[in-house]
Amino acid sequence: MPLTENEPDAHKPVDCLIVGAGVIGLSAAYFLLRAGHSVSVLDRGEIGQGASHGNCGLMSRSHAPPLAKPGLIPKALRWALQPDAPLYIKPTLNPSRLLWLLRFARRCNWRDFWDSAERKNVLLERSCALFRQIVTEEQIDCDYAPIGHLVAFRDPREFQAYKESQAILHRFGIACELWDAARVRDEEPALTDSVIGAAFKADDAHFRPSKYVLGLAQRIRDRGAKIHTQQHVQAIRIDGQNGVAVHTGAKTYRARALLLATGAHAPELGKQLGLKLRIEPAKGYSITMSPTKLMPKYSIVFHERGVAATPFAQALRLGSTYEFSGFDERYNPIRFAALRRAAGEYLREPAGAVVEEEWSNFRPMTVDGLPYIEASKRFKSAFVAAGHGTLGMTMSAGSGEIAANQISAYLRGA
Repeated sequence: MPLTENEPDAHKPVDCLIVGAGVIGLSAAYFLLRAGHSVSVLDRGEIGQGASHGNCGLMSRSHAPPLAKPGLIPKALRWALQPDAPLYIKPTLNPSRLLWLLRFARRCNWRDFWDSAERKNVLLERSCALFRQIVTEEQIDCDYAPIGHLVAFRDPREFQAYKESQAILHRFGIACELWDAARVRDEEPALTDSVIGAAFKADDAHFRPSKYVLGLAQRIRDRGAKIHTQQHVQAIRIDGQNGVAVHTGAKTYRARALLLATGAHAPELGKQLGLKLRIEPAKGYSITMSPTKLMPKYSIVFHERGVAATPFAQALRLGSTYEFSGFDERYNPIRFAALRRAAGEYLREPAGAVVEEEWSNFRPMTVDGLPYIEASKRFKSAFVAAGHGTLGMTMSAGSGEIAANQISAYLRGA
C-alpha cells in the first residue's frame, strides 16, 4: 500500500530515519547531518541505555584480533563447567544459537583469524582517529583519557604466551610495550604485587560511555535532528516511490531512507527489511562504584580473568564477560561476583565505598567479529549498522561514517 502525504499521526518526512539511539545510530546521524541531510532517530527506550551505557569505555585499536581464534574451543569446553568463566555458553537446544555457535567454531583457525583481524583493524584505525576528532571538535566532556591501556598478568605462563603472540599487533603497527614486575610497580601502583608483568598499549584510551553518548546526542539535536524515545517499532513499510514508513503504534515516522542500528535486536526487525543478520546476544556485566583512594591510572584488563577496570573522573567501573544465554534479562549474581573477585586479585583497593550501579546488557556478536554495515538487497532504501560485539564504542565513529556515506550515496541517486 503506497504512503500518503496525509497519513494519520505521521511526522514530517526526513531524509533518513534511524532506529536505535545507541552510539552506532547516533554516530551515523552525526555524519549524515554533517553531510547536509535531515535526520530523525527512534529508540524503544532512552538514549544510549542499551549496550552503549554500562561498558568499560575502551577506545582500543589493539583489540583487532577477533574472539574466534585457534585454541579457543578447547578452552571454552573447559569453561563450560565454570559458570563464572570469562566465556560462558549456557546449554541450549535452540537451533539458531547452535548454528551460530557452529559457524563461530569453524572460524577458529588461522586463515579466518587473520582475515577478520585485518579487516577489523582497518575499521578500528579509522574509527579511533574519527573519535578523537569528534571529542575535540565538539568539545564533548566524557572523561576522555588518551594515555594508554594495560593488560596485567599474574601467571608467568600466560605472560610468556602473550609475549610470543605480539607478532599479531606488530603486523598492524600497533604499539605494545612489555613491562616487568618492577616497571608495573613504578607505573601503576594500584596493581598488587601478584602482578608479574603487563603489556602497555600506548595508543589506546578510555572514556565514560554514557557521557559521550549523551554529549553526542546533544550535538545532534543542536544540528536540528529529532530524537524520539520510548518508541517501540511495530512495523516497517517500504514503498519504492514514497519511501519508508515506521509505525510505533500511535505514531508513524516517514523518511526517504532507513538505518537499522538496534544492536543485538537487529535481526528481528531486519527480517522485515530482507536482511538476514547472524547476530547472537552475549550478555556483558559491569559494576560502577565510587572512586577508591588508590585509583588505577590506566584502564586495565586482568588477563587471566578476562575482566576490565576503567577509572573515570568520579567512578571506577569493573566489567566484561561473555554470557551466551539468549535474551535472558535476569541478572546472574555469579557474574557480578566474578568481577569483584578479579578486582580483589589484581587491585590493592578493589572496591569503592558506594556501588552506583550493577548493569547487564546484550552485546551483538557476529561469528567473524565484524559488523554488518550494508544496504538491504531487497530494499535499496534500507540499511543496517549492527553486530559490533564488544567494540561498539571503538568502532562507532568509523561505522557511523561508513553508514552515512552509503545512505548519502543512495539519497543523491534516488
